[in-house]
Amino acid sequence: MSEIPTLEDLETQLGDLAGKRILVRTDFNVPLGDDGQIADDFRIRSALPTIEWLTERGATVVTASHLGRPKGAPDPKFSMDPVRSRLAELAPGVELLENLRFDPGETGNDPAFVAQLVEGIDGYVNDAFGASHRAHASIVGPPQFVPSAMGRLLQKEVEVLLGLRNKPRHPFVAVLGGAKISDKLGVVEALLEVVDSLVIGGAMCFTFFAAQGKPIGDSLFEPDQVDTCKRLLAEATAKGKTIHLPEDITGTTADGEYATFGTRLPDGAKGFDIGPGSAAAFTDVIMDARMVFWNGPMGMFEDERFASGTRTVAQAMADTKAFTVVGGGDSAAALAQFKLDDEVDHVSTGGGASLELLENGDLPGLEALRNTDEHNGTKGS
Repeated sequence: MSEIPTLEDLETQLGDLAGKRILVRTDFNVPLGDDGQIADDFRIRSALPTIEWLTERGATVVTASHLGRPKGAPDPKFSMDPVRSRLAELAPGVELLENLRFDPGETGNDPAFVAQLVEGIDGYVNDAFGASHRAHASIVGPPQFVPSAMGRLLQKEVEVLLGLRNKPRHPFVAVLGGAKISDKLGVVEALLEVVDSLVIGGAMCFTFFAAQGKPIGDSLFEPDQVDTCKRLLAEATAKGKTIHLPEDITGTTADGEYATFGTRLPDGAKGFDIGPGSAAAFTDVIMDARMVFWNGPMGMFEDERFASGTRTVAQAMADTKAFTVVGGGDSAAALAQFKLDDEVDHVSTGGGASLELLENGDLPGLEALRNTDEHNGTKGS
């Protein structure tokens, strides 16, 4: 696999960056509060090392991002104005285009929209790891037309996540939660090749329980994935790997009362979190590891009654001496909620992108950057 160009490579190719217009694809898809203001500016601050590197060399930086999920047309609810205001405070003089997804050409990877983006642009930098698993116009288009490179944030994400995949430290433990095994099937199979053990929490554990023939009450599960979970359990055993499932569950009875169960739930019961015994057992596995990857909460942590499992795992991630990586999304939100986000080694800015990179070892955005020299006629120069 050929190397992905860095900012230094871009400077070598373009020469003096003073006066050059550089388009930086950022991931400013920040959470907004009910008042329309930014609830957390982590993603904006994460782009500053790249922006500052370019502006210090005299480049004119034009940033571009999506925000929310507008339907290919302008929507005031998803205007970039609050982001633009915060960016002006953090990086004065840096331009921010309007929401890329206001144009259907962004998600459709329309060549006409790509041409519009690169008009008057001397170079391109992708620093939007969280969007690099999408073959969208702003991600895969510009490298075909202008010298391109990855920014500091994207570079760090790739180094850390591919390091998990290609140079794991053992024991290597992956902690996976969330609702659906179907969403993470590919990454589970990929991780089984490199981890020593998998820890499974969240609602996805009930599909594994069903695969073991255990009653799960009215808990959320995926009946069409039961056979898949049987296969994964068998494969793990065959490979000498361990899949750790919860040993107790916290949830509600058929009458809606809060309760803790074993691993066989009575009729009408619903599981919403791992139980205290499971949280303690999972903590032991994490504490004994040398490398841990965590993606997905252990339960419905937004509800304080069912936050204990996720909080305990988050605390274990903070306390362990292992190299710890949290794969974005709800896990990162949980860490922030429990004020532990500064206590782990790396919090990814992309949930889906981190899973896809671990699964496939590549992303459309990375492939586009790798091929930029070919498009721009400088390969081997």
